Amino acid sequence: MKSGFVAITGRPNAGKSTLLNRIIGEKVAIVSKKPQTTRTKILGVHTEEDCQIVLIDTPGIHKPHNKLGQRMEKYIYSATQDIDVLVYVVDCNISDRELELEKESLDGLKKSNVPVVLAVNKIDSVQKLSLLPLMDKLKSIYNFDEIIPISAQKGENVDRLLKILEGYLSEGPKFFPDDIITDQPERQIVAEFIREKALRLLNKEVPHGIAVEIEKMSQRENGTYDIMAAIYCEKQSHKGIIIGKGGEKLKDIGRQSRQDIERFLGEKVYLELWVKVKENWRNLDNFITEMGFDKK
Repeated sequence: MKSGFVAITGRPNAGKSTLLNRIIGEKVAIVSKKPQTTRTKILGVHTEEDCQIVLIDTPGIHKPHNKLGQRMEKYIYSATQDIDVLVYVVDCNISDRELELEKESLDGLKKSNVPVVLAVNKIDSVQKLSLLPLMDKLKSIYNFDEIIPISAQKGENVDRLLKILEGYLSEGPKFFPDDIITDQPERQIVAEFIREKALRLLNKEVPHGIAVEIEKMSQRENGTYDIMAAIYCEKQSHKGIIIGKGGEKLKDIGRQSRQDIERFLGEKVYLELWVKVKENWRNLDNFITEMGFDKK
């Protein structure tokens, strides 16, 4: 039996959470086209007959602009400690300017002795021959232990990536039972599903100032869940945008969220959403902690 820990990192919107979801075969990390969708370390477990890989998805590497961003940066750093191998994900559609930002991010990994596997993602969106110049450029800025082109969305080469990762693991016990795919509490996953729909349905200014708190989550005798959730925003003007004309935007967020939650929980769900204003919450230490962002 082989087992070990693998961190998935990279710049925002590279497809890290999509890769995690693809590997474990279940949606536990939310995804959107907006950067900084992932805010905390999300742990997923991939178990085979003779191997267990514990995967840690991290927030995208970026310069923090508030206290929430600072805590996200700590999550990235802590996730790269005491691991067996690191997967660095790059979007194959990056520009030369973005390549410079990748170089800055990769420079931070040079202090570590952890093997780094480069996953060049989203290859389903380009001609395969165009990947070679990009891979050569990436090789020139960091000495990767392995390089593999993948499509996390389509699953292309993901099995091959898993075999590569398995080669860096040592013999050891299973850290989790076979039926466990994540350490995330159900309430946290439900909250993240709601935040994902808000990210997708709202305009560019509002989503990063959004947090979701599950105020009530109970199950009836027939299996049905009753869930009440608060969507926090930073400005009074944002509250009206989230609710929308006649409440239609909030209804859309609720309807799309409920579909994911029912699929995840396997039961019918009654979901009630409220919108609350907490000005400048991303710089309020106590509130950030209450929302589940540990200082450690």
